[in-house]
Amino acid sequence: MSGARTPEPPKLEPMSAADAAVIEEQLGRPPRGVAGIAYRCPAGHPGVVATEPRLPDGTPFPTTYYLTCPNAVAACSRLESIGVMVELGQLLADAPEVAAAYRRAHEAYLADRAALGDVPELAGVSAGGMPDRVKCLHALVAHSLAAGPGVNPIGDAALARLPLICPPTGH
Repeated sequence: MSGARTPEPPKLEPMSAADAAVIEEQLGRPPRGVAGIAYRCPAGHPGVVATEPRLPDGTPFPTTYYLTCPNAVAACSRLESIGVMVELGQLLADAPEVAAAYRRAHEAYLADRAALGDVPELAGVSAGGMPDRVKCLHALVAHSLAAGPGVNPIGDAALARLPLICPPTGH
């Protein structure tokens, strides 16, 4: 968990009409500002969407990688409820190499968002508490799923604690 690979921006798949319908069902509302699908579950459903840094109504939106899979959302909520955020926050304090990798994850997140557009109001702001704390496992797991292993050590650590979040048969 100490090292982080040099990330390339995740390859985004265009959102199809079928994807939009699945995401609307997952979220209970129509998706907004989707730049593309950043991760699909084993059944092929959208699990993480990449969101434009400015929503269609002009609102700045810092959460580039948004977890949509309801099973993953519920599993992250369970981890948060049992204190895993506190534990991973302590890991940042105790392990300088993990903290350095987490800072690199923050920079990678900012670079990914910049590739989607420039929103000055969001300068230096990533997601999930990066670069100094653990605030939202949902955002950190979404980043790990989108970027792949080795980019976000805290997202990877949380993801490793999740059960199989989407069975191959679907949500």
